[in-house]
Amino acid sequence: MKRAASGSLIGLALGDALGFPTEFDDVPSILTKSGPWRGMGLPDPALITDDTQKTLALSRALKAAAARGLCGPERFALLARREFVAWNVSPDNNRAPGNTCIQACELLADEERDWRDASRLHSKGCGANMRVAPLGLVPGIDDEVRAGAAQMQSALTHGHPTALAASDLTAHAVRLLARGAEPMGLVGLLRSYALENRTHYREAWLGDLWSRSRASAPERFISHGWDECLAVLERLEAELRNANPETDPCLATGAGWIAEEALATGLLCFLMFVDEPVTALRRAACTSGDSDSIACLAGAFAGAHLGADAWPADWVERIEHRDELLGFGALWDA
Repeated sequence: MKRAASGSLIGLALGDALGFPTEFDDVPSILTKSGPWRGMGLPDPALITDDTQKTLALSRALKAAAARGLCGPERFALLARREFVAWNVSPDNNRAPGNTCIQACELLADEERDWRDASRLHSKGCGANMRVAPLGLVPGIDDEVRAGAAQMQSALTHGHPTALAASDLTAHAVRLLARGAEPMGLVGLLRSYALENRTHYREAWLGDLWSRSRASAPERFISHGWDECLAVLERLEAELRNANPETDPCLATGAGWIAEEALATGLLCFLMFVDEPVTALRRAACTSGDSDSIACLAGAFAGAHLGADAWPADWVERIEHRDELLGFGALWDA
């Protein structure tokens, strides 16, 4: 067994830790501080950010949901919101968290409030899809449930249709890679998935979220998100034809502060170095954009593809929250 879940979760955290010190720097500053990007070492201590913290929060919600069998949308929403609120009030929430998540979690703390009224519909920040990898790793749920839950967990904080679509696509990409999909065909598979789902509004999971927007119909609401994802996948596909690994990936597919660009740039770093997962993380961490989120997504993709043995043992030993990450990995790999 390649242990895709363990590999993906550890890869996500390693990318997060590698990109943490470089997140707000431009490439020349990173090179001055760290030396050549291909030689970047894991920081000591190897601390993660809110990206991994929220991935663990979602993992806990999924474990609790599985304890009673496959739960429905409303129970999943309750479990996920409680974990996100707990993260928000934790003293460990001091790793430069995004304002959107904080604002939404403050509203979600009132359990009498409909979660849709807490959702930030204006935001398509990457804070929703950098935490969604566990939904691509949990066994025993069908694709419809996976897609609905991926979009719902996004909508709890980031309700913009592009955040929903990018979260769905990210979980789908992780699932495809964990199941053995050929990486070089991945972008085509993701484009097909986006086209198939372009006007599919998942009402059972999202309820009337769309009505809080300016869209005239749910299909128009969700298609906007899929269209933006399709556009960035087209840019990614074009870049991969002549990708230069020495060029900042953000120049091709975006800086990653927003959901669809984080997905595309994380994929670009992974796909340039399919058989060199550590090099993929280093390239993602040495970028001018949201380096920790880009690198954590690259790590999630690489780990899902190559499995747990992809990562240096001494790096795995030092990563913060190692035991909990490996615990979830072992549960889902089993």
